[in-house]
Amino acid sequence: MSQISNDWLTVLKDEFKKPYYKRLFDFVREEYKTKTIFPPADDIFNAYHFTPLSDVKVVIIGQDPYHDFGQAHGLCFSVKENVKIPPSLLNIYKELKDDLGCYIPNNGYLVKWAKQGVLLLNTVLTVRAHEANSHQNKGWEEFTDATIKALNEQDRPIVFLLWGAPAGKKAVMLNNAKHLVLKAPHPSPLSAHRGFFGCKHFSKCNDFLTKNGLNAIDWQIENIV
Repeated sequence: MSQISNDWLTVLKDEFKKPYYKRLFDFVREEYKTKTIFPPADDIFNAYHFTPLSDVKVVIIGQDPYHDFGQAHGLCFSVKENVKIPPSLLNIYKELKDDLGCYIPNNGYLVKWAKQGVLLLNTVLTVRAHEANSHQNKGWEEFTDATIKALNEQDRPIVFLLWGAPAGKKAVMLNNAKHLVLKAPHPSPLSAHRGFFGCKHFSKCNDFLTKNGLNAIDWQIENIV
């Protein structure tokens, strides 16, 4: 596993020393040896690598990585450039089009967001091929909860976009009055029509950022030619 080496290490270093993380590390290492696991091991911590703690302006919380070949690369909802756009991400793009007028691009590669300070964090960072939620309750949730608590403690405005019930449960950890917490149903085709469509989280996010003297996020993912 490619280790975290930027400023995230300052707030998370104690997690690596805890018994749960030793068990998690041993479990994940054995899984990669014996099964097909996503994302590739060097991509597990990409959310942290692409978006240092000091740069975080927005947090989007997912569940676990995509579990089909070639999809997951360590950022929630994102897929590599040449991979078909998953249904939930397509609904995110539809909401962006309605909310901010963004065109729907031909790819689902969200690194542009990450590099602007959008932390694309799954609560579970690994998964077995074709087995959704197969690495739940192995320790990742404790590690990512520590991440969310560290974000909550930051003395600057951050927007948290919590989509779906599991992400919504993280709101109890977010009690810093400087932050903005927005909740909506998940963008999955099963639930997007229950209130994700029309939530206008992207414009609300940018309004909050600009009111606090921060640059808005350019949410437009460009077409890959």
